[in-house]
Amino acid sequence: MNAHPIVAERKLDALRHALGSDVLAALTNPEVVEILVNPDGLLVLDRVGSGRAAAGARLDVEARERVIRLIADYVGEPVTRENPRLSGVLPVTGERFQGFLPPVTTGPAFSIRKRPALIWTLSDYVRDGAMTSVQADQLRTAVLTRRNLLISGGTGSGKTTLANALLAEPAFANDRVILIEDTPELQCSAWDLVSMLTRRFPVAIGVVDLVRDALRMRPDRIVVGEMRDGAAALETLKAWNTGHPGGLSTIHANSAPEALRRVEDLIAEVTSAAPQRMIAHALDVVVHIRRTPSGRKVEAILKVTASP
Repeated sequence: MNAHPIVAERKLDALRHALGSDVLAALTNPEVVEILVNPDGLLVLDRVGSGRAAAGARLDVEARERVIRLIADYVGEPVTRENPRLSGVLPVTGERFQGFLPPVTTGPAFSIRKRPALIWTLSDYVRDGAMTSVQADQLRTAVLTRRNLLISGGTGSGKTTLANALLAEPAFANDRVILIEDTPELQCSAWDLVSMLTRRFPVAIGVVDLVRDALRMRPDRIVVGEMRDGAAALETLKAWNTGHPGGLSTIHANSAPEALRRVEDLIAEVTSAAPQRMIAHALDVVVHIRRTPSGRKVEAILKVTASP
């Protein structure tokens, strides 16, 4: 049963009080893209353009632990000494939340990844020098011709932002798109859209389960927020390779060629030998984005070709 509105409001008030004025201000500041609170209580803010910097404030240990436990209560996933990690979202607004309690960390720590207030377009990337007009045209063509796209990059490199720019392309607008994510970060221009979220508790539902379910939902395109493990990577590529072209996903890697090796390594975790031929047939384009001192930049676009 849903909580009574009075109870829900009280819980929100408790969460606001635990977060404190500095974190609440960061949540409403459009320049802040990520809020980090370290085990010693240090508040670090990641801002568009200028990057990470200490905010000149700290959260005490009781407030940090209370934030994590309130979020755990909201998402219905207990955190204990035996299970001291929490992945979830903030109530109402849905920002991605990751929390840790001892003994994993020396003190309670958490991060909040904000959803973008504005969706960048490929034209915005060109305007700001993050990619060339030639690269933008290559990506538009790839989306239009229903190529399967993999976006690679390091943590904080802008993979999700670039994914949203591609999902905003008109080529997605009239397709039936299935979005599969761990936390809701992707936004798509399609009017016929089904968004699915994994969960860990009380019954685990993973990317593999949702990709298989998506195949029964008459998808035109299947979009997976991130390839995190071998089973999810294998199931995603199998789906893309069996009559559902035009998919999109992201992966952590240091370069475009390394992204392909990363996919191989992931799939090798669940198979005796990585199916290179299947990978080459399923993946059409790898686009690598990285974070530079002057901002994010599309470093390479790699076209994948399969041997006959």
